[in-house]
Amino acid sequence: MATDHRRADRVAAAIRQEVATFLAEEVKDPRITGLVTVTGAEVTHDLRHAKVFVSVMGSDAERATTFEGLASVAGHLRSRVGRALRLRLAPEISFKPDESISHAARIENLLSQIKDGTVPPDGDADH
Repeated sequence: MATDHRRADRVAAAIRQEVATFLAEEVKDPRITGLVTVTGAEVTHDLRHAKVFVSVMGSDAERATTFEGLASVAGHLRSRVGRALRLRLAPEISFKPDESISHAARIENLLSQIKDGTVPPDGDADH
């Protein structure tokens, strides 16, 4: 049973790498804009479904159109991953937002404002 876990983890890592390479070098969909970072991937134990977590830096509109573009290229990525990893059945790929990078940037901004003494009196730096 533990072998299945390790295989799913290895496939998830390989999918993350393959998707990151594709997005960095080969993506042609004009909807995929801004800084798109693949932060992780999870694969079910039966290797039929993969969730790829991405962080998209940009406005809300850019994020929305980027996720539309990612959904559009998911089928192409599925066949590409299947060939690259030599899987008999390539997993269905879905993209999920990972907000950790934007949260980290917000925290860094807040800490900088506190250090500089520029935080508004109510303590809410977003307004």
